[in-house]
Amino acid sequence: MSYVVASKLKELIKKSGMMSSGDLSDSVSAMLEEAVKKAVVRAKANGRKTVRAEDL
Repeated sequence: MSYVVASKLKELIKKSGMMSSGDLSDSVSAMLEEAVKKAVVRAKANGRKTVRAEDL
């Protein structure tokens, strides 16, 4: 499942004068998923049901 908008990611990279590969958005989505899973664990460990920015 993809969690990022590939066109926006490509736009961001293009602003830096670079190009992006076709599988970049999949890798970014995987990294995001892992970060969110860790944030959920941290929120639960702190006795909360709300994931906050500081959990990342």
